[in-house]
Amino acid sequence: MSPSTTAVETEYHPQITSIRQQIASVSGDLLASLPVIEQLSSEARRGIIARYSAVLEGNFIYWMTGAYLAARSRESRIIIEDNLLTEVRDSHPGMLRRFALAAYSVPSDLDALAVYPRLSAVRLFVGRLSAAPLMAMMAFFEGFIQGFMPYLAELAKRQGSEEMEYTDVHGVCDIEHSEELFRALELEMELAGDSREASEYLFEGVYLLRDLIKAMISSPGIFRNVN
Repeated sequence: MSPSTTAVETEYHPQITSIRQQIASVSGDLLASLPVIEQLSSEARRGIIARYSAVLEGNFIYWMTGAYLAARSRESRIIIEDNLLTEVRDSHPGMLRRFALAAYSVPSDLDALAVYPRLSAVRLFVGRLSAAPLMAMMAFFEGFIQGFMPYLAELAKRQGSEEMEYTDVHGVCDIEHSEELFRALELEMELAGDSREASEYLFEGVYLLRDLIKAMISSPGIFRNVN
């Protein structure tokens, strides 16, 4: 990660600080509602890993590319380009596939179908190329991943896996990625000059992605809904 794009310890505009707090609340609610691992069967554990893999392996780079295409700020594009470079250069989709294989959790057709409606809604949202809402969505996801990686790793361990490169890497790099994307969000909101309150338009992608995550991690009879 180049020093020019590092946003850790950045001081944000008060509006961005408020948005960060709201996004952190959404992420925190999701993490608090994860199924208790000790109560999950092997098939339930497999299903969570498989649905996560079905979504992320083929879509994260698409989402981030959409954010790059939507960005109006040169600094925002540099931030996103660095993220994309890491994803492609280090073959994160391949890393995720190895993770799923080692946990005997390669996605099936049924796993893909289980997330398809929510995934389609996110794809359509990304295709609108709305810069600030896209930055908010990606910042939310990178922040969620920080908290979710230990849980995902524990699921895999209980499936007999010792392949933890994916969860180890993303538990560290996504901390900085999240901070940088909030900086990109701040830049895009400044350029947009939108007079609407942020809540009127900014969180659509966050909520769509939240609902997709629910579909990824839900287990019948165990998952507790998040408002």
